[in-house]
Amino acid sequence: MQSENRFFDDLGRVINGAAGTLAGLGRELEANAREKTKQWVSGADFVSREEFEAVKAMAATAREEVEELKKRLAALEGK
Repeated sequence: MQSENRFFDDLGRVINGAAGTLAGLGRELEANAREKTKQWVSGADFVSREEFEAVKAMAATAREEVEELKKRLAALEGK
């Protein structure tokens, strides 16, 4: 009877060790995936929202100026 208890004790320790190892492996894989994603995003040529809004405003201003110049040109050509 004593040998059976020892067998189950050892088996329990092995299972607990394997579970701890798998949990650690899962955490490590998650950290690696997070790091790779961070590297990929930083390496890509993404613009920030502020930069996008600034360029959008500049394009709107340029369109307005072009429309004004078209009107002035049409008025000059009409003379």
